[in-house]
Amino acid sequence: MKILVANRGEIARRIIRSAHRLGHATVAVFAEPDAGAPFVAEATVAVPIGPAALAESYLSIPRLLGAAKATGATAVHPGYGFLSENTEFARAVTDAGLVWIGPHPEAVERMGSKIDARRIAAEAGVPIIPGYDESQDPQDLADAAARIGFPVLVKAAAGGGGKGIRIVRDAGGFSAALDEAMNEAERSFGDRAMIVERYVQRPRHVEVQIIGDRHGNVIHLGTRECSVQRRYQKLLEEAPAPNLAEATREGLCKSATELARLMDYDSAGTVEFIVDDETGDYFFLEMNTRLQVEHPVTELVTGLDLVELMIRSAMGEPLPLTQTDVAWSGQAIEARINAEDPAAGFFPQTGTITNLVVPPEARWDSGIVAGSVVSPHYDAMLAKLIVSAPDRPGALARMARALDGLVIGGVVTNVGFHRWLIDQAPLIAGRITTRFLDETEVPTEVDVGAAARLAASSWNAEQVTTRDQGPWSALGDFSVTPHRMQRALHLEHHSGEVFSVEGDAGDGSSIEVDTEDLLPVDSVTLNNAAVTSVVGRSVAVNLAGYSHTFRVLDRTEHWSPSPDEARGPAGAIVAPFPAVVTDIGVAAGDVVSGGDVVVVIEAMKMLHSLRAAGPGTVADIRVAIGDQTESDQILITFEEAQQ
Repeated sequence: MKILVANRGEIARRIIRSAHRLGHATVAVFAEPDAGAPFVAEATVAVPIGPAALAESYLSIPRLLGAAKATGATAVHPGYGFLSENTEFARAVTDAGLVWIGPHPEAVERMGSKIDARRIAAEAGVPIIPGYDESQDPQDLADAAARIGFPVLVKAAAGGGGKGIRIVRDAGGFSAALDEAMNEAERSFGDRAMIVERYVQRPRHVEVQIIGDRHGNVIHLGTRECSVQRRYQKLLEEAPAPNLAEATREGLCKSATELARLMDYDSAGTVEFIVDDETGDYFFLEMNTRLQVEHPVTELVTGLDLVELMIRSAMGEPLPLTQTDVAWSGQAIEARINAEDPAAGFFPQTGTITNLVVPPEARWDSGIVAGSVVSPHYDAMLAKLIVSAPDRPGALARMARALDGLVIGGVVTNVGFHRWLIDQAPLIAGRITTRFLDETEVPTEVDVGAAARLAASSWNAEQVTTRDQGPWSALGDFSVTPHRMQRALHLEHHSGEVFSVEGDAGDGSSIEVDTEDLLPVDSVTLNNAAVTSVVGRSVAVNLAGYSHTFRVLDRTEHWSPSPDEARGPAGAIVAPFPAVVTDIGVAAGDVVSGGDVVVVIEAMKMLHSLRAAGPGTVADIRVAIGDQTESDQILITFEEAQQ
């Protein structure tokens, strides 16, 4: 077959890897920002399909089918995300005479609505959470919430990926939360229908991987724990799910398999459940009719390639194993590496990957290489770091070492957050819930000075190595009488702060300074496990899991320590990162209170509400809906309220 991969980044690379191993040719499609991306170079053939806008590229069914026709593709793999659960796309592919590498379109359609999915799950005898499940009428939904009892969860009926979901803890906050969820659902899915259901107080998110073929065979591949979440986005997953009573584990796997059989399911899919950590009760959440981001942990504990099984099923082959043939070995953990800053509310980050060091003992499913540009057009996930070991303590220890050895320079990431997380007691005990990050303060203080000293030490070592390999090295015992000169190496941190550290810029740009102004290199004990990377004049350092990027300034550059000042002027709303304006909730002259949402922006497929810091009157609106903003751009200004 020649398989067109209707996706991008690490998703496309993952599918291309298995397809090539099986001897199939591949076609990559790419939007303009991805022209230089690794997946484009790795495919057999690559074709452009449009500009950055998703609707005109990766979400354009006509363009994708046009690319398939132009390249002679015979099959389409949708990956995960984008159009992977779009019934119209699945049918369009099969109507065009192409092989759809995924479940049959009817299964995609039936599970595409959370409302219909609940009904089908109930028909299959799968426990469903108490709730009210179909209305766009706010009053009907409010009445349902009152009947169920607070707290409740409101969520988009056509949703997925954490979009259109809000927790409501009392009747007073219901209307505003419902309105936000409906607006987000309409923007993400074109559908305002909502579900209201009971909110489990200590919820765990546990899912079951299933796989079927076109001969009526369906098996499960065990459980995965996906409870570490923020904004309903999974951050860390593992297989199998720890600390489940055997009755609960058996019930989950049986329920998932029976639901899949009822639907004549014929590809890879995942049935997701909420498990009450106090009682062990479980409830159907949704079914994802596609490959999941977290599928590598299942692959590592079963030894199976899920992409291969999907391709073979799509070709009409029966599953090569039965349920009794499935064997699980050890424990696997996956950390999603995102371009986001935990110290700034996990806001998405953009930039260019200047340095990249990946620990050799980990599996690295990634869409980036050194030199890759992280743009605001797509989601924030850069890669997945996956490890396995014979037991869970060993897997946790291996993940800690892998996070200590990972260096990503040029873009702020959540690697340091993961390094902190892996040491938290609830995670170690295997009793973490989806509320953990809501209830726990994530530390954001890091010792940038220590990182600067480590960067200087690494830079100096690099310069010594370079000089040792230079023309004087051929003179054998040639030497000079050593003498000490106090010099300053100026390092600009990615935050903009400049450090003066003992060192030698290596190009004659060092200057003599007062020793009291320096950060001495030998004043920090360097962790033997710390990893640094020097590329050109960029030095990236992993210290306690956090990657710090420094640029070594030369003598042609003016420098001064960055002032500690608030972002943007007082009395203004500024964009915290590059984004697109999706909603403006005020007009010039409006009076606002502190906490009022005034602007909503979208970046990396996430909506962010920007709120007034205090009371005031709107003075000037400097953007319009649809405008692309830059980081620190002023969006709205205020006149301060009169006291």
